[in-house]
Amino acid sequence: MKRVSLKDIARIAGVSPSTVSFVLNGKAKQMRISETLASKIMEVAKKEGYHPNPVAVSLRTGKSQILGLVVETISGNFFASLSRIIEEEAARFGYKIVYTSTENNRQKGKELIGMLSQRQVDGYIITPTPGMEQDIKELIADNKPVVLMDSYFPGIDVPHVLVNNYEGVMKGMSHMIEKGYRRIGFVTVDLNLVQMEERLKAYQDAMQKEGLSTDNLVLTLKYEEEKEKEIGIQQVTSFLKNTPDLEAVFFATNYLGLLGLESIHRLGLKLPDDLAMIVFDDHDVFRLYPPGITCIRQPAEEIAKTALELLMDQLGKGNNNLGGETKLEISPGLVIRGTTEYLPKVNK
Repeated sequence: MKRVSLKDIARIAGVSPSTVSFVLNGKAKQMRISETLASKIMEVAKKEGYHPNPVAVSLRTGKSQILGLVVETISGNFFASLSRIIEEEAARFGYKIVYTSTENNRQKGKELIGMLSQRQVDGYIITPTPGMEQDIKELIADNKPVVLMDSYFPGIDVPHVLVNNYEGVMKGMSHMIEKGYRRIGFVTVDLNLVQMEERLKAYQDAMQKEGLSTDNLVLTLKYEEEKEKEIGIQQVTSFLKNTPDLEAVFFATNYLGLLGLESIHRLGLKLPDDLAMIVFDDHDVFRLYPPGITCIRQPAEEIAKTALELLMDQLGKGNNNLGGETKLEISPGLVIRGTTEYLPKVNK
């Protein structure tokens, strides 16, 4: 079906294309076009199903009404929730979203930012990958509205929002220590990202505060191993099997927690009788898997809405509800379920 053009509307209405353009762009009064004629043109446009060419509008106004969203992955629960909420909130301001995911691959992230730039997006919400610092700096140098979400680079002055990762792990560790657990392991991944560093630091600080050793209690998977599911499961299984008197384990991401459940199943361990378990970030599986997995829940809705609001402030459409704050950390919640219900055997 042929696309109805501005010239088609002009021909049907019996006026010049420039007159149609003035009316459709809200400049009828400014150009002294009568209300009667303006109404006629609008009726013809509606009847014929006219929609302006978005590329032409973008070239004319310098605005595309499109935002670029770059996240780690769209398949995970957390990022899927963030993406959905951002799309809903953006629509309230008249924006559409172009989704992309990097899988924490720096080169892919660079290419995606280049693609979004060619699409002339009006702003960017980015979950940065390690090594993406220069790409972010270039966007800032080009005066592009940018918000970092879920992570940030300490050396770059750019608005960002994420969960308070240190506080989240501290909440989980305090809960387990209060329950009597002392031999608490920590499973993480070797991503050079501020959130992973903060989670590990909180674990170490919590153990040190109680005078507890962390020797041989930390397993750091290579990111490639984490994504290779079977390799990751084997690494976690070996860690659980060969760590003496392990009472509990804290998994630093929900994906690691899923690997942990598979490892625990293969070893025939019972939760929480043989091992207590807590995970940073919730997942449907953790809610449904008996007896329920204790977790640190990230406030996805608040993070997403705050990220969009920070971007709208840069685009001149915000309500300044954040009081001028541009770097925010949001408190997570502790969801206590069955895997930390009982005291460790040594204390029973």
